Amino acid sequence: MVFEVLTYEFMQRAFIGGILVALLCASLGVFLVLKRLSLLGDGLAHAAFGGVAIGLLLGIYPVTSALVVTAASALGVQELIKKLKVYGESATAIVLSVAMGLAVVIIGIGKGFNVDLFSYLFGSILALNNMDLLIIGTVFILSLAFLALFYKKLVFISFNSEIAQTSGINVELIDRLFVIIIAMTVVVAIRAVGILLVSSLFVLPAVTAFQIASSFKKTMIYSVLIALFSVILGVVTSFYLDLPPGGTIVLILFGVFLISIIFKQRKKHRRSL
Repeated sequence: MVFEVLTYEFMQRAFIGGILVALLCASLGVFLVLKRLSLLGDGLAHAAFGGVAIGLLLGIYPVTSALVVTAASALGVQELIKKLKVYGESATAIVLSVAMGLAVVIIGIGKGFNVDLFSYLFGSILALNNMDLLIIGTVFILSLAFLALFYKKLVFISFNSEIAQTSGINVELIDRLFVIIIAMTVVVAIRAVGILLVSSLFVLPAVTAFQIASSFKKTMIYSVLIALFSVILGVVTSFYLDLPPGGTIVLILFGVFLISIIFKQRKKHRRSL
C-alpha cells in the first residue's frame, strides 16, 4: 500500500517532509515536556500565524516572514521567563494573545488574502512543494547539529537548570538557541498539520513515550518511533480515505496515547497482584 502511493510525486514529498517533521517535533518535544513548556509550540504556532499574515500583506514568501516573527516571539518568551520571572505558561499566553491580535488586524487590512491565510490554519502535508522540503531539510540539519552539540547539557538543564547553571553551563545561551530551534520547527511543521494542530506533534509523542519508557534515552526513541508511525499511517490513510491529513495524523497520535495509558494501567495491575 505504501509502495503504491510512492509512485506519485506529491506523495513522495509528503513522506519526506512528514518524516523530517516527525523526527524534529518528537525529539524536541521530549525536552519541551520536561521543561514544562508544552504550550510553547501552540503559542509559537499562533505567532507564526501573524508572521504568515505579514508575509501575505507585504507580498513575500509567508514561511520566511513566519520564521522571523516566530523566532522573535520565542526569544520574547525566553526574556519574559528569565528576566521578568513570568511563568512559562503565562509568557506563552502573552505571546499567543499578541500574535493573534496582530493577525486579526492584518486580516482586516488585507481582506484579499483571507483564503491563503486560513489555508495555513489546517495545513496540508500533501501540498508540500520543493521549496517547503528545502526549508524543512535546512531546519532539520540545524536542529540535528544543535542536539548533537548540546544534548547532554540540554538534558541536564531540562531536569534542573539551577544546578546546571552552578555547574558552569551557559544555561541562558542554550535556552535561547533551543527556543529558536523550536520556533523554526513550528514554522515548518505548520505546512504539514497546520497552525491549530502543530502543538500535538510536539506533545503527544513525548507524553506517550513517557508513559511506557523506563529511561530518558528510551523516551526519546519511543517518541520518535510513535511520531513516525503516526505520520506515515496518517498520510497513507488520508490519501486512501480522502481525509484531511493533519487531523488524521493527530487522531492516530491520540489513539496511540490511549493505548499507552491502557498498557501502563495493565502493567500496574499485574505488579499489584
